[in-house]
Amino acid sequence: MSTDSWESKKRLKLLTVFCLVLLLFGCSSQPEGKNLLAGKVTRVVSGQTVEVVLTGAAETTKVRITGIDAPDLRQSPWGETAKKRLNELVKGKSILIESDSPKRDRFNRLQGHLWQEQTLISQQLVKEGYVLANDRYAHQYSKLLKESQEYARLMGYGIWNPELAMRYTPSQFRSNNQK
Repeated sequence: MSTDSWESKKRLKLLTVFCLVLLLFGCSSQPEGKNLLAGKVTRVVSGQTVEVVLTGAAETTKVRITGIDAPDLRQSPWGETAKKRLNELVKGKSILIESDSPKRDRFNRLQGHLWQEQTLISQQLVKEGYVLANDRYAHQYSKLLKESQEYARLMGYGIWNPELAMRYTPSQFRSNNQK
């Protein structure tokens, strides 16, 4: 392969990464959903579930972050690492939950997008390579999360690190390692 061809490919990759970075940082803003709930995170259960005391409520509510699939806690080291990063981002902090539906999942968790100030928490976790974008159910941030995942993959962050890549998706891991 010629030096010119190699340099050309290298410049193209850098340009692609630069464009993705611009796109990612330009897309996050404020939540726009109709169902906004305010609260404070009291506990991080996993890389995709938190316990929140909603404003005006006495008890905690479990919230499953929409649009992501975090490694199982038994999926070492990625599950604990995702939980730790989510803890750093939201524990003890005020958040907004943007929920499309008041319905609960089979584990009685409210499902919604978490915002901490100007940050869409799911995007931050995906962009840093701690969790996967889950595209099974379309939502208003699906495209943003997929682009964030592509950025993390290209950069080799977290679960995309070629030296310590996660080999099984969380759902594959759970089906292979049922209790």
